[in-house]
Amino acid sequence: MKTPHDTRLISAADWTRLNDVARRRAHALRREAIGDVWRGADAAFQATLASAGRSALRLAHRLARDAVVQAK
Repeated sequence: MKTPHDTRLISAADWTRLNDVARRRAHALRREAIGDVWRGADAAFQATLASAGRSALRLAHRLARDAVVQAK
């Protein structure tokens, strides 16, 4: 059987070299993916934190306004 994926067509030295190249590429892609995940998680966290901050500010204003109304 002679297909492009037939490993009998590749010498041991070429196989080792290709395997090393594939491993280095896999490590590089993994590092990139991990970085992307953390950047995305950080962006999502920052957006949630900003939203929570705005909600807390609105609540503080509402509580202050209600305290003034009840003091009258």
